[in-house]
This record gives sequence, structure tokens and C-alpha cells, in this order.
Amino acid sequence: METPPTTIQYDDFAKLDLRVATIIECKPHPNADKLLVLQIDLGTEKRQICAGLRQFYQPEQLVGKQIVVVANLAPRTMRGEVSQGMLLAASNADHGKVIIVSPGEGAEPGFKVN
Repeated sequence: METPPTTIQYDDFAKLDLRVATIIECKPHPNADKLLVLQIDLGTEKRQICAGLRQFYQPEQLVGKQIVVVANLAPRTMRGEVSQGMLLAASNADHGKVIIVSPGEGAEPGFKVN
């Protein structure tokens, strides 16, 4: 049984800058079996993020897909590739199924999720 997550205050949640992005390019990470390297369009800028989705999605499945990202996460180098954000995904308890969170129709890159 999973431990319940720690309760956070609204002010902590408000610090997250959740934005709609479009995946414009996707390829396997050259140095990590579980990661994909995504080039995303946030409307006002393009960024690279790394995501542990390789066992769930083929890169070509993701190109053109809209996603929700944490846009103000500090950059982090993941096995030699810089990740400038994190996408949101849902998974079951054993992480055997992962589904990327996508906005509804009509959302454009850069739209704020709140």
C-alpha cells in the first residue's frame, strides 16, 4: 500500500508554473534506456526535456502531441542531456501503465494551466 503524499499548502502549489507545450521532436536518449529526449514548443520559447517514457511510447507517437509541463522547474542534467522542465503523466500503482496528461482541444502552446 502506498504511503499517502504529504499535504502541501496552497502557496506551495501556486509556485508551479504549469504550461501547455507541443512536442516538436522526440528521440531516444543516447545514454539511458528508459528516457526519451523531447524538444517542446512553449509558445514563447523552445526547450528540451527528458522523460522516462521510453518503455511506454515510441518517439514518433509523441511528435505533435500537446502536453502539460512544469515550466519553472530548475534545469537538470540527466545522463548528459539537459532537461528544462517536466511533463505530467498519470500511472497505475506499479507504474506498468503510464498516460501523458494532455490539455483539451483548443489549447495553444504557452497557455497557463491553473
